[in-house]
Amino acid sequence: MNVTENISKIKNEIPKDVTLIAVSKTRTIEEMEKVYQVEIRDFGENKVQELVNKFENFHSDVRWHLIGHLQKNKVKYIVGKVFLIHSLDSIALLEEIEKRFKANNQIANVLIQINIGKDPNKSGIMKEDLEKLIEACERCENVKVKGLMTVIPKGDEESCRKYFKQMKKIYDDLSKKQYNNINMEYLSMGMTGDYKIAISEGANMVRIGEGIFGKRIYNNN
Repeated sequence: MNVTENISKIKNEIPKDVTLIAVSKTRTIEEMEKVYQVEIRDFGENKVQELVNKFENFHSDVRWHLIGHLQKNKVKYIVGKVFLIHSLDSIALLEEIEKRFKANNQIANVLIQINIGKDPNKSGIMKEDLEKLIEACERCENVKVKGLMTVIPKGDEESCRKYFKQMKKIYDDLSKKQYNNINMEYLSMGMTGDYKIAISEGANMVRIGEGIFGKRIYNNN
């Protein structure tokens, strides 16, 4: 199937209130253009440099999502360019985002990334440390928390469901409380292999790369 058919298939499988993010990391502007022509406006990048490059060379009405791990020294490059940072995972990173966005009189919309599977190879805050990070978020002026994100360990459907359920419970618990600067709007979970399961467990934002663009061809030059 081509990109247009892939997107059509996915759109038929996801409810209208679920945001589809096309994960465009390593994809060319030409490849992205095909996705843009099918009225996708949310694009996700893993690396700051690639996001900035594409921001400057692609359509101005795109909403850019930074979905990869964000290093503190890279925050300054994305001020005013990113619609949503999915990967807030520490107080140190929070303080840097607050500082850089405040200096430019901008608001940073972020998701807290939780390492729900306690996978040492994945980013995200541990569930046990969430409260401290939330307390720090409440003290901010230029950072607004819009929800949660996770990347779960690879596994079978049962294990996927287990992790997605845990995330939804945290999301629901936070939704019931009143916080400064924190509002549960987005639950970003689910990728090409498991987005249908994620949606059935409550995700309202999914990040799909290969399911849209096809298998990635790595250039080793």
